[in-house]
Amino acid sequence: MRRAVLLAVALPALLVTGCAAKPPTTSPSANADAPTSPPTPTVPAVDYSPWQAGRSLPVADPIYPARGTDALDVLHYGLALDWSPSTSVLAGTATLRIRPTKDAASFSLDFMPYQVDTVTVDGATATGTVTKEKLTVSTAVTADKPITLVVGYHGKPVTTPMPSKRADTEPLGLTLTKDGSLWTMQEPFGALTWYPSNDQPSDKALYDIAVTVPAGWSAIASGTPAGQDGNTFRYQSVDPVATYLTTLAIGKYKQVTATGPHGIPLSYWYRPGTDDKILPWLKESPKYLTWLEKRFGPYPFPTAGAVIVPSESAMETQQMVTIGSGIAKMGREAFDADLLHEYTHQWFGNTVTPTSWRDLWLNEGWATYIQRLYEQEVYKFSDADLERSLREGDAQLRKKLGPPGSPRAANFAESNVYICPAAMLKELNDALGDEKFFALARDWVQDQKNTQQDRASFIAFVNKQTGKDFTKLIDTWLDSKSTPK
Repeated sequence: MRRAVLLAVALPALLVTGCAAKPPTTSPSANADAPTSPPTPTVPAVDYSPWQAGRSLPVADPIYPARGTDALDVLHYGLALDWSPSTSVLAGTATLRIRPTKDAASFSLDFMPYQVDTVTVDGATATGTVTKEKLTVSTAVTADKPITLVVGYHGKPVTTPMPSKRADTEPLGLTLTKDGSLWTMQEPFGALTWYPSNDQPSDKALYDIAVTVPAGWSAIASGTPAGQDGNTFRYQSVDPVATYLTTLAIGKYKQVTATGPHGIPLSYWYRPGTDDKILPWLKESPKYLTWLEKRFGPYPFPTAGAVIVPSESAMETQQMVTIGSGIAKMGREAFDADLLHEYTHQWFGNTVTPTSWRDLWLNEGWATYIQRLYEQEVYKFSDADLERSLREGDAQLRKKLGPPGSPRAANFAESNVYICPAAMLKELNDALGDEKFFALARDWVQDQKNTQQDRASFIAFVNKQTGKDFTKLIDTWLDSKSTPK
């Protein structure tokens, strides 16, 4: 996510309440008094091995425990979506390949109260009820026995509040604009606003997304472009993706293609007449990717690119960065820094994802420090200036927001989880020297590709790679109420 203003004064933390409860919507189910129905056809056994790359070890998130579940591991999402701007109705069929991790009489996923039209489990009709942003399916499941859930639904997209006081805070999830366009940013959650999901970072999955739109419109999603059939746009993710890193944008877009380092296909999506000024800035992407590859190894995915949306923020959505046009108002330098920051996340946050939101610092600390190193190289400020800037920011942010290792639920992704861990990485860099530090960073993202990690695994990796014990340094910077000496 884009870096918050460096020393912005944090407003008092406020509890964020959810949307008002809506009447539950229920899928059709069998009537016990109805005449006997014909027997359910036998459904052929499904081979789940093609989706094993989407296997995760989900955990209950300690910061947002109401989102996601550790009882399910979604291996694959197959999303077939149809958008009608004239009626503001999104119709979808979501096919989820799920590995239950526990025996249970029913199971639940995060989902907005769309009208649920059909629910089946392994081909058999099931009862699915949506209430309080949860879809509960009344079908028993067995640990490690995969199932196929298919949900048909339709309705008008509705966002969910973001638990933060950032200057660029906006509602989360699928956002409807006045002209009938759609766009989404959804960190720490919000995928639930357009498909049933295990909406937490510890459950990464594979994706196939197909979106049908009116003639003259385009649909852009995360993943690798997989072709276009008439007005249906297709995308596929063969590397696992956390739900917050998926994206969807629909509108009257135009595409520009390019090539990145060693032939990486790039796509830039913009709205003619609205984003023309920004397009040349996006075309600098190969420069940023080349700079990052030189330090952290090969770009981790098959394709890259960016889509411009009418937002004040930006997100590192996987393979297709989502950039808010509002950032351009801050000038070219700010836009360039944000774009570099989001591309950095493809390594630090996307291919290596935090297990829970307690370790958001693993994403933002790395991306912020790397961004500052890039700025130092471009604008020629000294190492002492960088040190002073990080420490001054750290001191103010710890006092206002607390240490980065214990983020507050009501202050998601505020500046303490950016600047404070960046200052810690500066100390680690100074202790190791550039050669060993960049070797450590490169090995971290390349050796842990497509995994979820946390503080303990990071410390263990640092200590093993360096042959020195940096536990105290890292823990002190993550937990201290004041800037460490």
